[in-house]
Amino acid sequence: MPPSSNIYQNNQNINTPVPTGVPVSEPVITANAPAQTALSSKKKNSKPLIIIGIIILLLVLAMVFYRLFSKTSNKVSGEIVWWGLWESQSVVEPLISTYESTHPGVNITYVEQSKEDYRERLSNSLAKGEGPDIFTFHNTWVPMFKSDLDALPPSVMTAADYSKNFYPVITSDLSYGNSIVGIPIGYDALTLFINEDIFNKSGKTPPTNWDDLRDLAKELTIKDDKGIITQSGVALGRTENVDNWQDILALLMIQNGVDLRNPVGDKAEGALTFFTLFSSVDGVWDTTLPTSTQAFAAGKLAMYIAPSWRVFDIQRQNPNLKYKTVPIPQLPKDSPDEVDITYATYWTQGVWSKSASKLAAWDFLSYMASADSLQKLYQNESAVRNLGEAYPRTDMASLLIDHPIIGSIIAQAPGARSWYLVSRTFDGATGINTLLSNYFGDAVNAVADGEKSASEALETVAQGVAQVLAQYGISVR
Repeated sequence: MPPSSNIYQNNQNINTPVPTGVPVSEPVITANAPAQTALSSKKKNSKPLIIIGIIILLLVLAMVFYRLFSKTSNKVSGEIVWWGLWESQSVVEPLISTYESTHPGVNITYVEQSKEDYRERLSNSLAKGEGPDIFTFHNTWVPMFKSDLDALPPSVMTAADYSKNFYPVITSDLSYGNSIVGIPIGYDALTLFINEDIFNKSGKTPPTNWDDLRDLAKELTIKDDKGIITQSGVALGRTENVDNWQDILALLMIQNGVDLRNPVGDKAEGALTFFTLFSSVDGVWDTTLPTSTQAFAAGKLAMYIAPSWRVFDIQRQNPNLKYKTVPIPQLPKDSPDEVDITYATYWTQGVWSKSASKLAAWDFLSYMASADSLQKLYQNESAVRNLGEAYPRTDMASLLIDHPIIGSIIAQAPGARSWYLVSRTFDGATGINTLLSNYFGDAVNAVADGEKSASEALETVAQGVAQVLAQYGISVR
């Protein structure tokens, strides 16, 4: 509508009587008032448009986020190939099926591998870009697979939660730089096996320190009239027929405060010498005897140091043998509050850094390491072989602490340590454990045979250790 002031402009020539006493002037009209009303009306009309625009913008952003989320979801789904080493299909398949049922789009194929040449075959497959997406590896293998191992995403499990969930040795072993590169679904360590018949007959109690073990070993050793050992107190002192000698020697050195990266000095010499005394001085073990596992299974060995998985060898050879385990002996402590030290050796699970399904693989491993899944896994393992693996989680310790075999391992798990000197890891000729075992093995036998002093033998070991660690990028300082 045109401004109303135009009405008066069009009638300016009309003669209109002028009232007496009233000043002659035009009416005061505010010409802009209607315009303000129109502007105010436009502002009111623009508010719905702004709201509509905001809604449209939010819808567009929602669609963008949805598409991005959909792409991310696609990345965590897909085919996952898992190379396992010790568990049969029947043990893991029920857990895989449960996971797949709640995670549509994820398909997991478990492939049980042979232990023979496993490390080399795994390395070759990863080098060729063929996977697998998830693979089993020993806790000492991180330096050998550091470029192939993916880092655990915080979205799956934070570092704080990881340290809370698992024993300290696991967090230490499976950390590389600032990343965590593995999730365990089992745990094992050295423990002291006791022949119950021998101990009951002799009226002896298991030793708690190494001096008592040495004295007891001499008391429980029996020889015939020709000096041939018919019953040994303990299997220590040599490498040829002492199974797990690497783990035991490393344990003695760590308990004695030795830095295995540079195993020289009085403490290292003392640990090496002590290990050899059982053969060279005490005569409780020699090379004429069968392997320590065979001797224990045959009932001819009173004390036997090994991880819990040796139970399967013992049961296979003598299912009627009566035995149990007790905590590993310790050196004298300055305080009773000091934690016991044992030696951990276990297998864990990692994710290939080049896997197309990394997030799904990590999520699956997190599920496998949950308390519920580990209990089911233990039940499945026990049904197949009468003994499951110890739980790696700290919050599950009470469930197995009274077990006659696993209980001692759980009891000492908080103070467990480990290093790259472990038996039966199937590293292959160039593997870190194999190379280091060669150096330490030569030292043990040279000292036991009187060919070298502990100091001389360890000088050679230290040089070899430095070379091997440098080969795998491990600092010796």
